[in-house]
Amino acid sequence: MTSNIFFSAFLLLAAIPISAQTNSRTNNNDTLPSKTVVVTSAFKPSLQRSNKINFSATALPQDSSRPTLQYQIPSQNLFFVYEPTPLQPLALFVDTSFRWTNHHFVKLGYGNFATPFASVDLSLGDGKHNMTNLHAFHTSSKGNLAFQNTSKSGISLVSILHTPRNEWNGKLAFTNFTQYQYGFQPDTIKSFTEDSLRQRFSNLQIELGFRNKATNKYGINYAPQLQLHRFTDGRSNGETNIRIQAPLSKTIGEIFALQLGIDANLSNYKTDSISGISNNIVSISPSLQYNTPQLKVAAGFHPTWNNNVFVWLPYITAEAKLKNEKFVLLAGWQGYFQKNNYAYLAQVNPFIAAPTSFTNTRFSDVFAGIKGSIGSHFTFNGRLSFQQRTNQALFLNDTLTGKSFNVVHEASLQVLSIRGEIGYSIQEKLQLLAGITLNDFQKQEQYTTAYGLLPMQLNGSVRWQILKDLLVKADVFFWDGAQFRNKQRSDIKMNAAADLNVGCEFAVSDKIQIWAQFNNILNQRYQRWNQYEVLGFNVLGGVIIRFSK
Repeated sequence: MTSNIFFSAFLLLAAIPISAQTNSRTNNNDTLPSKTVVVTSAFKPSLQRSNKINFSATALPQDSSRPTLQYQIPSQNLFFVYEPTPLQPLALFVDTSFRWTNHHFVKLGYGNFATPFASVDLSLGDGKHNMTNLHAFHTSSKGNLAFQNTSKSGISLVSILHTPRNEWNGKLAFTNFTQYQYGFQPDTIKSFTEDSLRQRFSNLQIELGFRNKATNKYGINYAPQLQLHRFTDGRSNGETNIRIQAPLSKTIGEIFALQLGIDANLSNYKTDSISGISNNIVSISPSLQYNTPQLKVAAGFHPTWNNNVFVWLPYITAEAKLKNEKFVLLAGWQGYFQKNNYAYLAQVNPFIAAPTSFTNTRFSDVFAGIKGSIGSHFTFNGRLSFQQRTNQALFLNDTLTGKSFNVVHEASLQVLSIRGEIGYSIQEKLQLLAGITLNDFQKQEQYTTAYGLLPMQLNGSVRWQILKDLLVKADVFFWDGAQFRNKQRSDIKMNAAADLNVGCEFAVSDKIQIWAQFNNILNQRYQRWNQYEVLGFNVLGGVIIRFSK
C-alpha cells in the first residue's frame, strides 16, 4: 500500500515539468492556446436484421350460387300501326349516325301465266348532303280467261338535298297500269273488242317540298309541300290534281305548341263530252297542343270548304302513357274528308266506268284504343271507333253485262269498326305482323247494304332470316266477301277468300342471289269484285344481281 502511494507521487512530479515546458513554448509562438481532440471510439451505423415473412397461398372457397343479373335492354321493335292502305313512297330520313353507301341491284324473273318481272334500283349521293334513289319496274300476266290480261310499269326518282338549315325533297314518277274489263257475262259474248275493254291508267307525279331541320329562334317549324298529278285512262278522260300543303307550328314555352295548317286540294276533270268538272277541298287546321312526357292533348277545329260548301270539322286527340311508357291510351274525335277523285276511285276498283260527277266522303270518327309493348319483342295496338260517313262511295255492277262498276254514294252510313295489330320481332332476324279489321255497317238511308265494302280483313306477314344468306318470307290475306248487286238487281254476297304467298331469297355469291315467289298457293279463284275471277296458283323465279358504286 505504501509503495503504491510513493509510485503515484513520483509520476505526478515527473509530469509537472513537461507540462510547464509545453506551455512555455506555446506562449512564445501563438496567442491562442492549442486544442487537443481525443477520439475514444468510432460510431458505425447499421440496420438491424429482420426476419423475412413468407406468404403461403391458399385457395378461395368455392361459390356455387348463381347470381341473378338484371339488364335494361332497349326495345328493338320496329313495327308501327298497321293500316291496310296502299303503300306510298316516302322520303328516307337520313340518320347521320351511320355511313350511307351506294347500293344498286337488278331483279329479273319469269313465271307462269306468261309473267315477266323486272326491277331496277339505283342509289346515288353521299347519304349525308344529298341522296337520290331511282326505281323502275315492269310486270305483266295473261290469264286463262278471255281478256284476262294485265300489265304494270313504272319509274320513280326521289331526291333529298340537305342545306345548313333546310332539307329539300323532290319526286318525279310515272306509272302505267293496263287492265281489261274481262268480267262481262255471259262470257260467250264475242262483240267486245280489245280496245273497247282496255283501260290504260297513267299517272304522272311531280312533288317538291322542304322543311327546317331545327326549330328556329322564333320557335317555328314549317314543312310546305307542292304536289302535281296528271291522271288519264287512255279513253280521252283525264284529271289534273294540284295539292298545296303548308303546315306551321310554334312552340310556346316547354309544354305548349300552336299549329296552323292550310291544305288546298284542287282537281279538274275533263272528257270528250264534259268540258270540265272541278272537285276542290280547302281546309284550315288551327290547333293547340299540350305535350308532357306522360300526356299529350291536341284540340282545335278545321273550317273546310268542300266544293264551296262550308263545314266545321272537329279535331281532338289525347294520348296518356301508363306503366313506364310501355302502354299508351288513345282517344279522340276527328273529322275529315276523303277526296273521291278519279285517281283514287280507280286505285280502289280498277274496273269502274269513267265517272261523270264527283262527291267526296265526309268522316266523323270517335275512337278509343291502346297500344304498347310487352317485353323487348312484342308490340300490340287496338282501336275501337264509331264513324258517321256522309256520301260514302259504293260500287254497283252495270245492269247490261256487269263488266264495269258505277260509283254511287250512300247519303248516310254508320260504321262500328274494330282494328287490332300484333307484332313480334327479334332484331332483323325475325319479324311477324298480323292485323285484323272488323266493320259493322249500319243505318243506311239510300241503299240496302254497303256494296263493295269488306266487312272483315285479316292480314299477316313473316320475314325470317334463317341464315346470313337465306331469307324466307310469307304473306297471308283473308277477308269475308262483300255485298254486290247482280244484273237481276238482287243482292248477293261474295264468298270468303284466302290468299297465301310464300317466297325465299338465297345467295350463291357476294353479287348474285336466287329468288322464288309462290302466289295463291291454295289456288283459290276467288272474286274480290263481282264477276272478276283472279289468277290461280302463280310461281315466279329469277336472279338478283347486286353491285355497289
